Amino acid sequence: MVQAKPKLTMNKADKMITFIYYKDLTKGIDFYGNTLGFSLAIDQGWCKIYQISDSGYLGVVDEQRGMQNWHADKTVQICIRVPEVMPWYEYCLGLGLPNQSELFVNDTLKIKAFVCDDPEGYQVEFQESTANDLLL
Repeated sequence: MVQAKPKLTMNKADKMITFIYYKDLTKGIDFYGNTLGFSLAIDQGWCKIYQISDSGYLGVVDEQRGMQNWHADKTVQICIRVPEVMPWYEYCLGLGLPNQSELFVNDTLKIKAFVCDDPEGYQVEFQESTANDLLL
């Protein structure tokens, strides 16, 4: 017999954590904690969980200890919604981050954005909404 689905307040979980796997954990700590300035919410030693937004978190994991292994092919994009994308574009451009795109506007998605790679090849997108009516 199938159990009833558990209830969620307003159909929302408390937090969302995405884990990415690093060969060199210190590079991830430096990039997300120091370079981008996100707060370390949970320090598990071999996993550092950074608070990206009110309920969004990114876990940077030492691949030797985590539940997954590092892979050269990255199938996750980390998207960071910011109030204004231009200051982030200029800051990241000054850092010389790999594969940084030009700033672009996508009228269909109603965003202004750019992408770059983090130290181990995960694509990071910084974006702002170009519409006032979006819930995201």
